[in-house]
Amino acid sequence: MVSSPHEAMHRIFQEFPDLLSGVSKVLGVDFPQPVSVTVLPTDLTETSPLERRLDTLLRFDARNGESFLLAVEAQGKKDPHKPASWAYYVSYLYTKYRMPPLLLVVCQDRATAEWASRPFDIGPREWPALTLRPLVAGPHNLPVITDPAETRKDLVLATLAAITHRENPDIGAILKAVSTVLRETPQDIAYPVVELIAQGMGTHPAAEQWRKLVAVDLSFYKSPLSEELRSEGRAEGRAEGQAKQGAEDVLLVLDRRGLDVSETTRARITACDDPEILRTWLIRSVTASYAEEIFIDEQPRTA
Repeated sequence: MVSSPHEAMHRIFQEFPDLLSGVSKVLGVDFPQPVSVTVLPTDLTETSPLERRLDTLLRFDARNGESFLLAVEAQGKKDPHKPASWAYYVSYLYTKYRMPPLLLVVCQDRATAEWASRPFDIGPREWPALTLRPLVAGPHNLPVITDPAETRKDLVLATLAAITHRENPDIGAILKAVSTVLRETPQDIAYPVVELIAQGMGTHPAAEQWRKLVAVDLSFYKSPLSEELRSEGRAEGRAEGQAKQGAEDVLLVLDRRGLDVSETTRARITACDDPEILRTWLIRSVTASYAEEIFIDEQPRTA
């Protein structure tokens, strides 16, 4: 399974295009209500060997007959070269589709979000030929939602907020609110939310919190993440069972041979969870003259 915060921050708009309505309300920008949304190719490659690709590109057609393009870029850090690329994207899209393009940048850290929120002037300082004004969503302006009732009002917005607030000290409560609501959510909606949050957490410690919540709160869902967790659990269970059986076999042989097994030796054998070591001890237990002799290469005998 791909685990990429970058993917989650823009792909969520492909899965749930109506998310723009929730984001725009939070950000204070009013867009017409769409009647249809079309996912468009993200390849902006020119005929010359220079490849340019957006993260996500959508076309929104509103009830009032107006249409616009939504270009979503997930930005992980400040990049002084990025505004020039964004300006190219906007100009190219307007030239190709002849409709207004909107650039939405999604970030997971406040510093990057505030940097991306600045207008970028292109041209002489005295008279810029072009001013780029991205609409930015990130931890600086998306709500911290820890109440399931608030999450329930707009689950998809809460999902994006959770992804962007990965570094927030309250991320555990944020994720718990989402998992609570997902218990009552149809699987066709819950499934992508589970996977998007897993991607959004990436390698952050919060990823493990989310995995545990999925394993406990959402164990009835059939998804790549939940199946992965179940497989891990089954593998761990098999390993634990093998280790337990191996320890019992060693103790049984020592007992049948009438060898005295001290509490310390018994505890060491039962605490071992390595099947290979237990197998070695089992072989030695067949010929050992005293119980501790099975450890002979690991711990010298004391007088």
